[in-house]
Amino acid sequence: MEKKRLIIHSKEDVIDFVNLNPVQKRGMLLIFVALGGIFIDAYDFVSLGIGSAQITQQFHLSSFALGFVTSIMALGAFIGALIGGAITDKFGRNIVFLLDLVLLVIAAFGAGLSPNYTWLLIFRLLMGVGVGIDMPVALSFISEFSNIRTKSRNVNFWQGFWYIATVSSGVIGFILYVFGVNETMWRWSVAFGGIVALVVLILRYFYMNESPMWAANNLPLTDVAKILENTYGVSVVLDETDVKNQGKNNAKIPFSILFSKKYRPRTLLSMIISATQSMQYYAIGFYIPVISTFIFGKGMLNSVTGTIIFNVFGILGGFTGAYLSTKYGTRKLAIYGYLVVAASLLFAGFTNGHVPILLSALPIATFIFGHSTGPGAQGKTMAALSYPTALRAIGTGGAEAASRVGSIIGFFFFPILLSDVGLSNTLLILTFCPVIGLLSGVLIKWEPNGKDLEKETYEIAEYNSEAVTSV
Repeated sequence: MEKKRLIIHSKEDVIDFVNLNPVQKRGMLLIFVALGGIFIDAYDFVSLGIGSAQITQQFHLSSFALGFVTSIMALGAFIGALIGGAITDKFGRNIVFLLDLVLLVIAAFGAGLSPNYTWLLIFRLLMGVGVGIDMPVALSFISEFSNIRTKSRNVNFWQGFWYIATVSSGVIGFILYVFGVNETMWRWSVAFGGIVALVVLILRYFYMNESPMWAANNLPLTDVAKILENTYGVSVVLDETDVKNQGKNNAKIPFSILFSKKYRPRTLLSMIISATQSMQYYAIGFYIPVISTFIFGKGMLNSVTGTIIFNVFGILGGFTGAYLSTKYGTRKLAIYGYLVVAASLLFAGFTNGHVPILLSALPIATFIFGHSTGPGAQGKTMAALSYPTALRAIGTGGAEAASRVGSIIGFFFFPILLSDVGLSNTLLILTFCPVIGLLSGVLIKWEPNGKDLEKETYEIAEYNSEAVTSV
């Protein structure tokens, strides 16, 4: 079969081609490989949660120390998110994909083999840095790799992958329990994440290509042509008169542009949604193994089983939200999701201990479903869709940083609240998270779904010139 012939005169032709053409089968494989780092992030997140009681006992930790070891990964991710955008914009999506996976492999094995609390803190911090770098580059890559009609859906797939990883972590924990691994379960479970990271690293090395949109803005068209041919299976013909004028975009873009008049509403909305969803999720999600023992009874088996059951609702919600986002948009899905989350937390807080087991489990399952369908995915997805290629990495990095601030708060304060005021009151206090997120979605009416923002590159140049003039 003869390949489709594509004539390219400029980078705009490349961008138009990507925006209008569907991703091929190989392209879907690249999207799934790109999501590998997110899988590792979620897997480690739950595996340490399952083993939190064992870690507390082995290292003789207070609730403060446990909160610190769980939140330090979020601190590392915050640092990684802040530096990841600039690194990704300078060196490209593909090289960063490989380097952060190397860091994740080392950190996962190191955490599993940690001889004491200090080393566990160090490797958890390094793992967080790797995850913080990987999330923005993964979502940016997928957005730049998908056409306008499917961008929202493809980027939102990350949430479904997240919960597949959390369920996988529970399954690994269950298998280890069946084979009699108890006191060292958390070590085996966390170290297994290093094996997953190594597999993803190999897949990325052999199958990943550079983002065609980043390449169009930063590489000669001769290199871009090869990327398009390998990814889309087309035959690219270059207009030689224009090739010599194409090359790397050396313009430096300050982080402050995200808060300029044009971009401020979309930046604030994506950051607020990212922060509040993260705070509510990490407070509940990480401690689902603990919450499961409140509902189903004490014991490792109940903890692991509850983790698997509850996170299945996240898989359903994550992929449901991905497909609904193309129809309803990211903003509306976030609003609807916040309503479900708030209702779930209120019901669980007021009825805890006063209803049958099934009704005690229902609000937690509903929370996970509403969260994963709505705000859990939409904050970072919104950031990946709200900026042109030149800004996407730092914009998504900003949302990721806001998300990690929320996760630090959720990680750190939930065990303290839980020990001081009990589960019921803690759930009621957490209701302020969806309320704040809901208000931001109602007041800031920005919806990126279906918009072509690549022509805003010219406005970025104008912003830079105005900044220089003002100085």
